[in-house]
Amino acid sequence: MNLNELRQSNQLLLESISGSRAYGLALPSSDTDYKGVFVLPKKQFYGLHQLDQVNSSGNDEVFYELRRFAELLAKNNPNILEMLNAPADCIVYRHPLFELFKPSDFLSKLCRDTFAGYAITQIKKARGLNKKIHNPQEPERKTPLHFCYVVKNQGSIALLKWLETNNLQQEHCGLVNIPNMRDMYALFYDYNGDLQFSGVIQKESANEVALSSVPKGTEPLAIMSFNKDGYSAYCKSYREYWEWVKLRNEERYQNTLQHGKNYDAKNMMHTFRLLDMAAEILRDGEVIVRRPNREELLAVRRGEYLFEDLILRAEEKIAYINELYERCTLPELPDLEKIEDLILEVRERFYAQN
Repeated sequence: MNLNELRQSNQLLLESISGSRAYGLALPSSDTDYKGVFVLPKKQFYGLHQLDQVNSSGNDEVFYELRRFAELLAKNNPNILEMLNAPADCIVYRHPLFELFKPSDFLSKLCRDTFAGYAITQIKKARGLNKKIHNPQEPERKTPLHFCYVVKNQGSIALLKWLETNNLQQEHCGLVNIPNMRDMYALFYDYNGDLQFSGVIQKESANEVALSSVPKGTEPLAIMSFNKDGYSAYCKSYREYWEWVKLRNEERYQNTLQHGKNYDAKNMMHTFRLLDMAAEILRDGEVIVRRPNREELLAVRRGEYLFEDLILRAEEKIAYINELYERCTLPELPDLEKIEDLILEVRERFYAQN
């Protein structure tokens, strides 16, 4: 079943506009997102071919089967709770049976984690983006050679500098482990090229230093250390940075550069939206989808605030949410038996009508 077939069927319980247009935060360039709930045909529900959801390739249109909808409702999933509270002007279609779902029946203290927890994840992403912008990785990947150091007097010198100073080549070096000294090596040099040493590394793509067989009695030219932990950390940062470059939304990234604050402004806007909604649920027992502080949130999206100031404000909101959580009178968890009874009633009544 695809989206067109679903919309043309009589299986829908709800279709509504979601996302920025529901929040009142849409820009002229914003897409229109849709979410909804449907009931599988009776034969398919009892048969072999179950279906949890139907969505578009870009996930800007997502419709959940009744059972999947109930599972997410039981987890206090923000998207699902927002569907129950969609503004009237965002309702495309609502079956009378959908009126049985009352938002207040399902709210619980879980909302602190589902709303504010997601916001905290976005803050971490914002911090990560800030770090990536300020610490870009060079396209050419470093090798273990860049993390090797030679003992010199009471200190050390970078291996590459030491090789250059002494007019030596890493390919003619031979390394031997020094017992009981982690990542420390005796470094030997084959001036004549007769000993067939392996070099410090055998190829540019190597992730380890190479060991060589060295004739007994040969005197080492130097003592070398390999900062293996530093190299591993660098490789992780390098991989994450270039994966981010490959996958990033270029339009949003250019917007980040244009406003000059070095954070993903759209993500930060939704971070504050979610934090505000978490506080409202815990304090007032309400899910307010259409945001009353639209202009303030759009100012965040335009990059009108410094990154450090936004992080400080977010941390203050999180502390406030934790205080509300301690005083909150909502149940710890949604009533799972009530949810189960409700979806059973809706499904039976829906099948009876169809």
